[in-house]
Amino acid sequence: MQRERVADDIYVFISDQYAQVNATLITTNEGAVLFDTLLYPDETRQIHRYVERRLGTTVKVVINSHFHADHTAGTCFFPNAQVIAHAKCRDLLERRGRESLEQAKQHVPELRDVELVLPDTTFRESYQFSLGNKSFHLWSTPGHSPDSVVCLVKEDRVLLAADTVMALPHFVDGSFDELYASLQSLRGGNYENVIQGHGDIVLRGEIEDRLKNDIAYLDALRKAVDLALEKGLAAGKHRH
Repeated sequence: MQRERVADDIYVFISDQYAQVNATLITTNEGAVLFDTLLYPDETRQIHRYVERRLGTTVKVVINSHFHADHTAGTCFFPNAQVIAHAKCRDLLERRGRESLEQAKQHVPELRDVELVLPDTTFRESYQFSLGNKSFHLWSTPGHSPDSVVCLVKEDRVLLAADTVMALPHFVDGSFDELYASLQSLRGGNYENVIQGHGDIVLRGEIEDRLKNDIAYLDALRKAVDLALEKGLAAGKHRH
């Protein structure tokens, strides 16, 4: 697992074991907030040890950006933390996450210690809270999945974007139109950094171009699909 410090109080942990998934730690003078966890227990446990032994603090809040296991499987290793997520995240974990986890345990022995944890604090549109000297603003950004959220660390102007921003826009569980709208809504945010759900951190000077490029990719994808559908319909008419 790699660790990168993006601000005095913000650390990003990047998985070496699964798809460069990111978990972000924000330390405050009253404890820490962890935005997402990592899939494999040994990596999330490393985060836990780093927080307590190296930084001398405790994770008080875990935020689940969405229900996918690569972002939520490690929540159980912070049993005393408040868990915050979108209301749909709780519902999807209950309906789909539990069954998926049991199936995964049969094929991936490393997951045997993982227990499903349902968020105890949920919201629908937006949610704000403070811990110590830091304040956090979460809001709904559906598209990648219906329960996706992002979080702005206000004092640092760092946006924790999770899978709303990825190297390649991805909406396997979500909606093209919602992802398009969510990406548009992030433009002009004057962020210092954007920490995406997987891979490299997007730096201040790259953010607007990156969002524009993601939106352009979705535009091109829509045109390609529309063209393919038109050709398919035309071919069907020709055959008849």
